[in-house]
Amino acid sequence: MQHRTVHADVPSVQFPPPAKSNLVRLGHGAGGGLSAELLDDLLLPALSGTSGPGRRAVPMEDAAVLPGTGDAELLFTTDSFVVSPLFFPGGDIGSLAVHGIINDIAMMGARPTALAVALILEEGLPLTILDQVARSIGWAAREAGVAVVTGDTQVVNQGAVDRLFITTTALGTRLPGMHTAAAHTQPGDAVLLSGPIGLHGTAVLGARKEHGFGSRIASDTRPLHGLVRVMGAAGGTAVHTLRDPTRGGLATALNEIARDSAVSVEVQEAAIPVPEPVAAACDQLGLDVLEIASAGCLVAFVAASQAENVLAAMRATREGEAAVPIGRVTDWPPGRVTLTAASRVVDMPAAEQSPRIC
Repeated sequence: MQHRTVHADVPSVQFPPPAKSNLVRLGHGAGGGLSAELLDDLLLPALSGTSGPGRRAVPMEDAAVLPGTGDAELLFTTDSFVVSPLFFPGGDIGSLAVHGIINDIAMMGARPTALAVALILEEGLPLTILDQVARSIGWAAREAGVAVVTGDTQVVNQGAVDRLFITTTALGTRLPGMHTAAAHTQPGDAVLLSGPIGLHGTAVLGARKEHGFGSRIASDTRPLHGLVRVMGAAGGTAVHTLRDPTRGGLATALNEIARDSAVSVEVQEAAIPVPEPVAAACDQLGLDVLEIASAGCLVAFVAASQAENVLAAMRATREGEAAVPIGRVTDWPPGRVTLTAASRVVDMPAAEQSPRIC
């Protein structure tokens, strides 16, 4: 059996990182190596007031725990959505913006309690499109049981934005018995995946006119806080880490956890569920499915003693009915993700394979 290794700092075979420059590039928003570089070398030093670039002091999470909130642990997060096209099979920018921000809260073992929505609109955008997106936001929030309590709207000149961008913000409270974090994964943990990967990214790519497979694939965008609640009830503190593989896909999510927990993650590639249309689309476009965004699944790192209980609980839900174990955590070498494979070598993306998927 051949082993292949995925590193956060190794460039993608298909998309090598551009040379250093003083310009922002699309890859800086991809969630991979260039994103980490932008954070560590520019944004975090600037925001914190430190003197120069350097590695982050603590792991970056999907949401922040607000100081001074006591046992209730109030969580806060924000995210922006620039997906193109605005509408795609299985969803649109409105539902995606709600589901995405809810899932950021959920990955911290928390339930969302309130949402804020900010819209940046291009002058000339048809009001029918805005109405459709706004209704989608409202529907997604109501379906998830979370209210939109505040927001903002700005209009810019034609060409200053591509039709419509959305920023969502969420508050949440930690679920009883859960304390998930990027640095909590431990050697011996089981790696569980809640369902098939790559559906969202390939659905969006298929909705673009230059590709011919869109009608066969629908995005998996959906809220995951209900699934997380069930996992917490089954496993409690044994559920160490949760991550939804959005930008950068499963490869990025696994590498982030391996890095932040200083562990090694071994994954059986054959165990990862990939729908046939997704695999075919990736083959057609020369993309690696491990680097393609999902919007309705999660990867969980769970203590081995509780893994079967948590897996059974996941499979009893609609969001987790296709859940599978895909690997395990070891202590060496730290920061490495090893995929057992029989053919190719694929590295974690440094830049984005295809922009504006989320």
